Amino acid sequence: MSEFSKTIVAVSTPVAAGGIGIIRISGSSAIEIAAKVFVPSSGKKVSEMKGYTAAHGYVAENGKKIDEAVLLVFKAPHSYTGEDVAEISCHGGVYIVGRVLRAVLAAGAEPAAPGEFTKRAFLNGKKDLTEAEAVMSMISAQGEQGASAAMTALEGALSKKIRAAAQTLITDSAYLAAWVDYPDDEIEEISTDKLLIDYNSVLAQLKQLLSTYDAGRAVTEGVDTVIVGKPNVGKSTLMNLLSGFDRSIVTDIAGTTRDVIEDTVRLGNVVLRLADTAGIRNTGNEVEKIGVDFAVGRLERAALVLAVFDLSRPFDEEDEKIINLCKNKRCVAVANKDDMDTRFDKDKLSIFDSVVYVSAKQGTGAQELAKAVEKALGTDGVDTSAALLANERQRLCCQRAVDCLTEAVNALQLGFTLDAVTVSTDAAVDELLALTGERAGDAVVSEIFSRFCVGK
Repeated sequence: MSEFSKTIVAVSTPVAAGGIGIIRISGSSAIEIAAKVFVPSSGKKVSEMKGYTAAHGYVAENGKKIDEAVLLVFKAPHSYTGEDVAEISCHGGVYIVGRVLRAVLAAGAEPAAPGEFTKRAFLNGKKDLTEAEAVMSMISAQGEQGASAAMTALEGALSKKIRAAAQTLITDSAYLAAWVDYPDDEIEEISTDKLLIDYNSVLAQLKQLLSTYDAGRAVTEGVDTVIVGKPNVGKSTLMNLLSGFDRSIVTDIAGTTRDVIEDTVRLGNVVLRLADTAGIRNTGNEVEKIGVDFAVGRLERAALVLAVFDLSRPFDEEDEKIINLCKNKRCVAVANKDDMDTRFDKDKLSIFDSVVYVSAKQGTGAQELAKAVEKALGTDGVDTSAALLANERQRLCCQRAVDCLTEAVNALQLGFTLDAVTVSTDAAVDELLALTGERAGDAVVSEIFSRFCVGK
C-alpha cells in the first residue's frame, strides 16, 4: 500500500480536558469515513457537503450516539494537506475524544504518524521544507520574537530568498552549460566579470543569513544556558529567581548543589534552557567532585554562560578558575549580592564584555540581566520580519552552498576553465534546493517530520 493510499487520522488538540477536541482525517477516503461516523442534524448527506463548510450533528458508532459535534469539510486540493480533509470538533473530555477517535479508526482510517499531515502538505506541494519546519517552530514558540520569526518563515520569507539566490545561479549555470556543450552554435561566452558579480551578490546574501543564525536560533529554539560559579555565590538563588519558584535547594552550606538542576525560563524575549550546576572548586569529596566535573562539562557545551561572582567575598583563585573557564565562551558575568558590602575586586570582571550587578536574594537586577543576555546573544537586534535560518539543517545547507560558491569564485579568479566553474556552481544550487526541500532525500524528509507532534 502506497503512503498516500491510506486515509489517516489523529487527535489534533492536546490530550487533556478542554472545551473542544479536534479529530483530523486526511486522505482520499476522508469524506467517506466521516460519513460513517457523523450524522448531520439537517438530514443532508456528508458526501453532499461542499468544501469549506460546516455541519452540526452527532458522532455515532454502530448506531449509538457518542457526542454532539461539528464537522468541517475541506476538499482537495484546497486543504492543509492538499487532500480531502474532514475535521470533527467534539467536546474536549479525554474519554470523549478517545471514543470519537476509535470510531473513526473502526470506520477505516489509519493512525497518523508524527508530522504526517504536514509531511503530506510538503509532498503535495502545499508547503516547501522551510515552511513545513516553520509549522513546528510556531507550535513550540515560547515568546513574541519566536512566534514572529516562525510566522515570517511560514509565510515563505526564507524560501523566497533562497529561491531567488538559486535562480541567479541556475541561469548562469544554464548559460555556461550551453556554451560548453554546444561550441558550434556560436553562443556568446558569458563574461567572467558578470559571473563574479552574480556569485559575489549571492555569497553576500548567504553570508548575511549565516551571520544571523545564532541569534535567530536563540529566538526560535531557545538557548542552552549554564549557571556557573564557585560554591555559595548564589547560583541556586539566581536559578530560583529566573524560574519564578524554588527550583534549586538553597543553603549556606558549600556544595549543596551536586547534580545539574534544569528548567526552561523566559528572560526578556529569549527562552533559556537553564542549568544550575555544582559549585566549581577543588574538593576531596568524591560525590561533589563528580558534580564539579558535570558542571565543567556542561559549561564547555553551553551556548551561553551566566558566571556568578559573590561581591561580599574577596576575589580568590576559585573565581580566577571560573574566569579562565569562561574564556572564548559567550558569557555574561553576574555580580551577585549587590545589596551587601563589597569586598570583591570589581576590576577582575573587566575581562567580560557584559557585567550585571544583581541581588538574587532580593530579586533586583533581573531586567538588567535580561537586557545583557539579549545583547550577548544578538537577539536585541534581530529583525523577525526578515528571513532567518531556523535550524542546523538549514544552516548546513547554506554553509555548504557558500563553500561551493567560494570555490567557483576562486576558480574564476585563478583562470580555470568554465566547465570546472560549472561543477562548483551546480553543487551550490543543489545545496540551496536541498534547503527548500526541492532536492531533499527521503531520509532527510523522514527525519524532519519524525520530530513533529502527532496530529500536525
